[in-house]
Amino acid sequence: MAEEVRRIKRELVHKGAVIDIYCDTMEFENGNTAQWDYIHHDGAAAVVPVTDEGKILMVRQYRNALERYTLEIPAGKLDDPAEKGIVCASRELEEETGYRSDKLEWMITLRTTVAFCNERIEIFVAHNLIPSKQNLDEDEYIDVQAYSIEELKAKIFAGEIEDSKTVSAILAYDTKYNRRAE
Repeated sequence: MAEEVRRIKRELVHKGAVIDIYCDTMEFENGNTAQWDYIHHDGAAAVVPVTDEGKILMVRQYRNALERYTLEIPAGKLDDPAEKGIVCASRELEEETGYRSDKLEWMITLRTTVAFCNERIEIFVAHNLIPSKQNLDEDEYIDVQAYSIEELKAKIFAGEIEDSKTVSAILAYDTKYNRRAE
């Protein structure tokens, strides 16, 4: 039987540009207390952009936390916690890839690290890609490349793609759109 758990105190430790870090004091039914880290994130959205040929547009960019380049689906932070995920996904698609779409469809929602963070990422699929103009942020340097689903799955299972939203999105896309008849 699970014990009752309640937060009795939350202290802001660091206010950042993307995340806020808190120290929570938790109390358990038996009277014990513990300090738990909590990271607040306003949320994000991502998109699997599918070309008319069935290839997926991916972005290659440097990630400071890993000290290397990664291959990911386009994604970004919500401009405001109340912003709709589809609006964010549409914006990030155009900003990062130089394409827009009039056909975005919700696919899945992820909670990236439930043990200590509330980040929520809605993932959409974009078809009917329309050439537009890439509009990167001042600190973004992104290379856009197109891959088949088989190439991407091979990269996932070879350990070349580790980003959780990208792994989840690619495998979910393959399951939902390519494996319907199986």
